[in-house]
Amino acid sequence: MAALFAATMLFGQQYGVVDISVCNLRATPDYDAEMVSQALLGTPVHILQLADKNSWPQVQTPDTYTGWVHKDGITLLSFEEYHAWNQAPKVVITALMGVVFAGPTEQSATVSDVVAGDRLKDLGRDGCWLKVGFPDGRTGYVHQDVGKPEDCWRKHLERTPEAILASACSMVGFPYLWAGMSPKGMDCSGFVRTVLFMHDIIIPRDSGPQSRTGERILDPKDLRPGDLVFFGRKDAAGPRVSHVGIYIGDGRFIHSLGLVKIASLRPEDPLYDAYNSGRYLFGGRILPYIDKEKELNTTLTNPYYLE
Repeated sequence: MAALFAATMLFGQQYGVVDISVCNLRATPDYDAEMVSQALLGTPVHILQLADKNSWPQVQTPDTYTGWVHKDGITLLSFEEYHAWNQAPKVVITALMGVVFAGPTEQSATVSDVVAGDRLKDLGRDGCWLKVGFPDGRTGYVHQDVGKPEDCWRKHLERTPEAILASACSMVGFPYLWAGMSPKGMDCSGFVRTVLFMHDIIIPRDSGPQSRTGERILDPKDLRPGDLVFFGRKDAAGPRVSHVGIYIGDGRFIHSLGLVKIASLRPEDPLYDAYNSGRYLFGGRILPYIDKEKELNTTLTNPYYLE
């Protein structure tokens, strides 16, 4: 009967949208289960199956990562509702962190927190406040310093190494969190994924798949600012990637390990990182390959945002 219930509930509702600022994806449908990744508010997801009387949907995110989320973290939608959400004008959260208020004033009640990369429905403007809508129908207001209408955001969107590194460096000192993928806490690949998503770039979730995208740079002398740098170990089967950062230049890179920090591959540099220098493998150049490889795309080209 439980399987029949799940199938019945799933029929016509094979889609969803993340409804909280940062939604935890877990390995099994339980609060005690290992967290495997996260998804941001407004992210469209596919529902693969349901467990425990619809309390724990298993979802797949736009980077094809799968995990179980509690039902309070997403809103289940029909295809028509899902398509309507994707097509609706959005407000993109550009501040690292912020708050949605019930009214256009900071003295209003809190509706939700938000983080960089979150997306809400654009419901208009009230002075310096943007009225926004959540997938579950809640509404509120964010200050224009916290988010921007998507069309305005896109006009000023930069995908240059300088802009990407500025976003990365704005999170120096932020905490490491295994499977984290937001300014609240990030693991190494989650940090790279978070930084790039702030520039509307979607790449694979984990460092291994990230290393198989774009162009591999074998000689460290050929690295350019904005390239990814990969670390791990070599064995008979080839390199095994287990860590990633973003190259700054002059031997320095920024990564999340303990906390987000800048380190160096050069022994004479005060920021020299002997541990990671000893396990450096190669670099990866991805920026010229956005929308030219299946795994490197944007919210304008990723199929989950187009359906």
